[in-house]
This record gives sequence, C-alpha cells and structure tokens, in this order.
Amino acid sequence: MLDYIISKYNFWIYVVLMMIGLYAMIGKKNLIKKLIGMNIFQSAMILFYVSIGVKAGATVPILSGHGHGHVHEVIEVAKYLNPLPHVLMLTAIVVSIATTGVALATLILIYRRYNTLEEDEILKIRKDTGV
Repeated sequence: MLDYIISKYNFWIYVVLMMIGLYAMIGKKNLIKKLIGMNIFQSAMILFYVSIGVKAGATVPILSGHGHGHVHEVIEVAKYLNPLPHVLMLTAIVVSIATTGVALATLILIYRRYNTLEEDEILKIRKDTGV
C-alpha cells in the first residue's frame, strides 16, 4: 500500500499545491495574495488533468497510411493517448490568463479608489463612508 502511495507522488504534490492556493484565497487579506493563490490553485488543477491524460508506453493518436488504398488493420486503442485532457487544459490556460488580466485591472481600479489592497481596510472605508 505504501509503495502505491509513493508511486503516485505527483498527485500528492498537486493536492499540496491546491491546498496552498486554497489557503491563500481564504486565509489572506491582501487581494494580490488572493489572486496569486487563485493562480496556484488553477495551476495545480491544470497539472492534475494533464497528468491523468498520460499513459505509460502510449503514443500520440496520429494514424498514418490508413484509408488511401492501404490494407485496413485493426487499430489498438490502448496504444494511444487520450488528447482530450490536454486540449481542455490548453483552453483552461487561456481562461486563466484572461481571468488574471481582468483581476489585475480590477485591482488597479480598487487601489486607485481606496489607496489600499487590504480587504479589511477596504471594508472599513466602505462602512465609514457608506459607499
């Protein structure tokens, strides 16, 4: 059992990264630190999904020589990787970058308005001014 757990060390690293990101999002009061935590969490999820798409001894699913007058043979699906997790994570990377850009722009506006990025101070200013 211990050998199985040790052999899956990469999954444990992803879990640790996810927990670091979750802690930063929930436990920190600085909005930049929360954004960094969100990025760490997203990166851990992307690494996790890419790693579950990997298969030992498999190859990319590119078939050559099939169909153009060649003899049709049985394709062994087990020899090929599933490209879907990798393609989905490319999309997730693009969404992550866009989300980070919008969040940074929003944080600039928050800083210009409140002169701070500390959550407690912003809430106190809003309570005091009624805005």
